[in-house]
Amino acid sequence: MRGPKMKLNYKRTIFVGFAFFLICTFWQAYDTIIPKILTDKFGMSQAASGVVMALDNVLAIFLLPLFGAISDKTNTKLGRRTPFIIAGTLAAAIAFVGLSFVDNAQARALNGVERFETAVYGTIADADAQNDDIKGIFDNAVSTVFNNCLNKKLITPNGVEFVVMNEFAIPGDNDQSETEKMISVRDYLAGEAEQTALNAASVAVDREFFCAIENYYSPMDVDNTDNRLVQPSRLYSEFYVPARQAYAEDISSAGAVRTGLFIAVLLVVLISMASFRSPAVALMPDVTIKPLRSKANAVINLMGTAGGIIVLALGMIFGTGSVKNSMMSYTPFFAIIAGVMLAALGLFMITVREPKFAEEMRQQSKRLNLDETDEETSGKKKLSKGEKTSLILILASVALWYMGYNAVTSKYSVYAGKVLNLDYNSTLMIANIAAIVSYIPVGAAASKIGRKKTILGGVVMLASAFGVAAFLREGSSALLMNCMFALAGIGWATINVNSFPMVVEMCSGGEIGKFTGYYYTASMAAQVLTPYLSGLLMDKIGMTSLFPYATCFVALAFAAMLFVKHGDSRPQARSGIEALNYED
Repeated sequence: MRGPKMKLNYKRTIFVGFAFFLICTFWQAYDTIIPKILTDKFGMSQAASGVVMALDNVLAIFLLPLFGAISDKTNTKLGRRTPFIIAGTLAAAIAFVGLSFVDNAQARALNGVERFETAVYGTIADADAQNDDIKGIFDNAVSTVFNNCLNKKLITPNGVEFVVMNEFAIPGDNDQSETEKMISVRDYLAGEAEQTALNAASVAVDREFFCAIENYYSPMDVDNTDNRLVQPSRLYSEFYVPARQAYAEDISSAGAVRTGLFIAVLLVVLISMASFRSPAVALMPDVTIKPLRSKANAVINLMGTAGGIIVLALGMIFGTGSVKNSMMSYTPFFAIIAGVMLAALGLFMITVREPKFAEEMRQQSKRLNLDETDEETSGKKKLSKGEKTSLILILASVALWYMGYNAVTSKYSVYAGKVLNLDYNSTLMIANIAAIVSYIPVGAAASKIGRKKTILGGVVMLASAFGVAAFLREGSSALLMNCMFALAGIGWATINVNSFPMVVEMCSGGEIGKFTGYYYTASMAAQVLTPYLSGLLMDKIGMTSLFPYATCFVALAFAAMLFVKHGDSRPQARSGIEALNYED
């Protein structure tokens, strides 16, 4: 019985997984923060920000196969993959922090808007003392935004077009100042009844200052227990935010140097990350025999998900998902993310001895009469016609489910605040925790029914979660919302654990880097298109088109996966954790 001889070395796999941990740490921060910077501070539309968010994927299409193939032919004392991981991580971490300084410069160019939003979201207990200063900031910020967007046609998160002048100016009161026009929308839309309720609330603040706050909040949104402002009102998200975004767009156009510098530094970050992604992912198959790669991949994904959870926890601490912090400086947050990446790199360098681990894998393969011979670890394997067809179908499935999944991950941080009125960190945390909990059961299921059927089940779960999420809005059942995010996390984990091993199953050891490049090229090609396409729909139809879009593409992935015939694994079932031990 071969089972005892094929036990996965979990300790070693975890050490190797630190490379994937730091990759996922970066991408979790990138996917959630960069879209907010692009829309909130640079004023980009969802389509335009989608183009920028697709840059990493455009680069990846060319660079992932290139660096994967180069690393296949590299021979150093540190191994084939390790030099790329070290150099790429160092460059990316430094450039990522530098990116935040350009972001800060853009925020300062918005002429007090960011200072105003910081002021009105603070405590209001000392409003009398602060009133003169805050009123000055408010007058400047509101006047600037109002004057800039007076006659512009804008669009609310729900896809409703409006003109600022029509919404915020009362007919017959054209002598009002811009500030008075902005404030007057409260009475214009709410009427006398709400005015009476407001007076009865007896909030101890200056009347004019409260009206300024009330422009963004309704009376029920003031927590009288500690005099803090809490829930954003409809007026703020539907009217002021689009106007501020249009103003930021004009500032960005006038200060094209800042925008250009931001994109340039971003490119440095993305190229640095692309230089070691394929080598880092290819390292696991390099040091793990084929029958155990799905099992090892589950551990690697656990490491990656742990990195994502750490970023989300930090995001909750820093409040990156809060509407009140839309204009915050991200320098401290980015610096800590870079520190986590460098710490993971340090642990990787201390614990991983790539040449030694790879040689031990080759010797183990020989003892078990597997196909990792010297010839096959250095040569090429010719695929049959059926294998080629299956490879193409697997890669097509990968592209399709990434079309749906990446649309959500690249837009959700913006969607959560504007449509669901949620902190994206908390809901994504639920999805990631559900994924971690599910990795071992997913492996057990795959050991019994095979990778293909397990993936199909995951695709159904992901499509179902996105389909239900399409109907959720602010005020929807919190329990249902959390359940859908948990289901999406489980579905994605089910897909992730098994799809990559199906691809590398069909190649020789000497081509793992190249086939890893194929896998990521398929996913990145989809991610080039989907941020722009989903963003275009969100601009034209409304932000609520995001989840229906994602559902359709995930459903198409199910159809493609049905016809895959190779790359599967159906070993004899085992009990407990050993159920993840795959024998091909």
